[in-house]
Amino acid sequence: MTDVRPFEESEIPEVDWLGVPLDCARCAVRDAIADPPVRCQRGHACVQDRYARRIDRFFRWNPTQANAYLSHPYFEVRAIACRYADVFRLRPLIGDEDETVRLSVAARLPLSHALPLRADPHREVRIRMAMRLEGRALMEMKDDPDYGVRLLVARRAPPALLVGLIHDAESEVRLEVARRLPMPQLLALCDDTELAVRRQVTRRLPRYLLSKMATDPAWEVRYEVAERAEAALAARLAEEDAEPEVRAMAAQRLAMLIEKAWREGSSHG
Repeated sequence: MTDVRPFEESEIPEVDWLGVPLDCARCAVRDAIADPPVRCQRGHACVQDRYARRIDRFFRWNPTQANAYLSHPYFEVRAIACRYADVFRLRPLIGDEDETVRLSVAARLPLSHALPLRADPHREVRIRMAMRLEGRALMEMKDDPDYGVRLLVARRAPPALLVGLIHDAESEVRLEVARRLPMPQLLALCDDTELAVRRQVTRRLPRYLLSKMATDPAWEVRYEVAERAEAALAARLAEEDAEPEVRAMAAQRLAMLIEKAWREGSSHG
């Protein structure tokens, strides 16, 4: 048969998962009676090989064989077989000793059966679950020990449920919450310890509530207020704020509002 392997793959040794050179003459897979017949090619598509791409090609060519390999001693075979096997055959692998296998299970097992993987010891498995879950089932992961998981929860959970993350220890998670949390729950982040979070809150607050941020200790927050303030607040900041850049922006904002009011008055006159 013509060698169809990529050059870089042809350099990878043809050995099994224990490092023993492959011998097609002694392979039980090739001689097995199956319907449809098993297709394989040494060095390219072989379930006995140690190299994951060759294992994957074997199952791509022979998907009906996958169920039979879910208990194989080599974790790569089990993990790749999970991609092709019948989904309801995957449930026993929730407790597999290898996280690569559990990751494959988390990607395919129906969510009603996969929920125990929300507490998997490996973060990548929990991240995969957070990518699939929705609503309250996803919010059950809001206290995950890994901030990357909690960040994914903050990005995907329904905005109305995000109040459960406003006191998260990681500022990046709270920042994502500030981008999505609706009013009036958003007000709970007005006094957040992180400047970036308070700036995001300021950008999203209705104009009539911007006065809540007008005395923030960070001039960057007050600058955001000045950019959007209504006339009375803009006038106050232009006169009283301790930071020159805030006063200048507030004065610019006030002048714009006065000009806008004059033009609208003239058009109606």
